[in-house]
Amino acid sequence: MQKLTALILTLFIAGCAFPGVYKINVQQGNIVTDEELTSLTEGMPKTQVRALLGTPLMQNPVDPSRDYYVYTFQRAGGEIKEQRLIVYYDNDQFSHYEAQLLDDTPAY
Repeated sequence: MQKLTALILTLFIAGCAFPGVYKINVQQGNIVTDEELTSLTEGMPKTQVRALLGTPLMQNPVDPSRDYYVYTFQRAGGEIKEQRLIVYYDNDQFSHYEAQLLDDTPAY
C-alpha cells in the first residue's frame, strides 16, 4: 500500500512539472500606438484624450494633472515586455506626454 501511494504521489508531482504544459500569453493595460499619439494636439480636453487613448490604467487621486497608461505583455511564461505613457494636463487641457513604447506591439 505504501509503495502504491509513493508511486501515485511521484506521478502526481512529476505531472506538475511536465515540460509540455501549455502557457498562455498574458497582456494587461492599454495598447497605445504612435498613430494615436500623433493625433494628440495641445489644448485637447481631458475627455477627448481619454476617448482617443482609452481610460488610463492608473489615476493619481492627489494630482489629477497626469494620466498613466501602462501595457505589459508576457508570451507563454517568457520575458515581460512593458510600455509606459504619462499624459500631462494643464487645467484639464492636454499639455504633453512622455512615452516609452515597445518597438512592436506583440499582441498583434
